Amino acid sequence: MKHRILAAVATVAALAFPLASLAASPELRIPDFSSLRGRAVESVDVTVDGFLMRVAHKFAEASDDEEMKLLSDIKSVRVRNFEFDSDGAYSTADIDAVRRQLSAPGWSPLAQVHKRDPQEVVDVFVCSEDGKILGLAIIASEPRSFTIVNIIGGIDMEKLAKLDGKFGIPKMDVEK
Repeated sequence: MKHRILAAVATVAALAFPLASLAASPELRIPDFSSLRGRAVESVDVTVDGFLMRVAHKFAEASDDEEMKLLSDIKSVRVRNFEFDSDGAYSTADIDAVRRQLSAPGWSPLAQVHKRDPQEVVDVFVCSEDGKILGLAIIASEPRSFTIVNIIGGIDMEKLAKLDGKFGIPKMDVEK
């Protein structure tokens, strides 16, 4: 009897484990891309997490600036950008592998722009669970460039909209 109960518990645990792994993860697996740096005309590799994020949180807490308070729930910001002087200098398979992660449970599209001429693909997705945004991903690619942005942490979309036109974020003219 004891063996049957243990076997039943082990079976339930084994079946429940894969379901737990389906939970939304806001962190994208971004390839290293180190092999592209030598071929790129320009490359940007920014990762702000750990100690630097704790420092930013301290500044945000001490600030009366609403924009700075956006940082309080952010855990990590990763940006990868590469510019090339010729078409096909990078493998679109690497970018598509990152894009495929956005089809996982928990990720929802905010905007998807696919242009044939000039060739351009932009995907903006949020990762959410129980009505809370856990992360944001932006992947933009053209024949001579690509950018991947992954923000991990709580994001208040109303506060994020207030950054319009600040910190280098383009001003969006909604009326157009």
